[in-house]
Amino acid sequence: MTLGFWEKLEYPILEMAPMCGVTDLPFRLICHKYGADVVCTEMIMVQALSRHDKKSLAMAKVDDAERPVMIQLGGKDPEQFYKSAKIIQELGANGIDINFGCPAKKVVGSGGGVSLLRNLDLCREIVQATIEGAGNLPVSIKTRKHIKDKKGNIITSIDLINKLHNLPIAAIMIHGRTYEAPWTQEVDYEYIAEVRKVWPGILLANGGIYEPEIAKSALEITGANGLGIAHGVYGRPWIFNQIKELLKSGQYHQPTWAEKRQVALEHARLAFELKGPHGLIELRKQLVWYVKGLENATDYRKNLVNVTTLDQVEEALNNIEG
Repeated sequence: MTLGFWEKLEYPILEMAPMCGVTDLPFRLICHKYGADVVCTEMIMVQALSRHDKKSLAMAKVDDAERPVMIQLGGKDPEQFYKSAKIIQELGANGIDINFGCPAKKVVGSGGGVSLLRNLDLCREIVQATIEGAGNLPVSIKTRKHIKDKKGNIITSIDLINKLHNLPIAAIMIHGRTYEAPWTQEVDYEYIAEVRKVWPGILLANGGIYEPEIAKSALEITGANGLGIAHGVYGRPWIFNQIKELLKSGQYHQPTWAEKRQVALEHARLAFELKGPHGLIELRKQLVWYVKGLENATDYRKNLVNVTTLDQVEEALNNIEG
């Protein structure tokens, strides 16, 4: 089995989980700086990457400062996964992640994401093709608790793991919610503890980790080797360091608004440097996350969603009182 960078990481592993439209290069660099042990690109569709699509190649661009970094692939065609994995070897990423968990209607409607669990034979073909194309790069997978087929039968991530049992998978991330209630239901960490019993390799628990205390509890309940943190990072890339501080000393630093503002400015400068003026427009939705919870946050958001230059970003943030 090719574990690659995974075998060099200390437990618990804290991964910045992939999120479409969020985990671009500037965001990954910020999360890495503030404690993420592993970062991952947003999902890149194999039907595009396998054709050397320019936009997909740009999304797959990685930087030495963010390592270890994985490229996540989505789609449903094993041959396209194989070709995409071969391309990724040349792009310099440290690993490949396969998406078997996305619940977005567009992705599921096209036969990808968590809907792939409805065809476990195809899942196995995809993983095998990716491993063959990946060479020495480790291949991991991300999935969720379960999905129902058209007859109402439940196919679980444990069923998937059993189907893949003898393939060299480096790590598995399990989101503790189902496809049928992907955001609203309570995360089932007890289920992930059941996965722990059947999967002896590196296991990451995912879902609902919005505070360091929840992270600590999730690790204790699941017995996982680490966590995948997604929405809990919105406007709080320092959550990785907070979790590490809590696990080490029982307490953690809560940044002041002045400290948060500096991180937001750093994020904006990276976005402009790496993606130009359009990077700041893309960043608007993330800038508003930094002011969540502040008094008069609604007024601040109105200014932040209209910024087009670095000067405007700095002025808007400096006018905020924490």
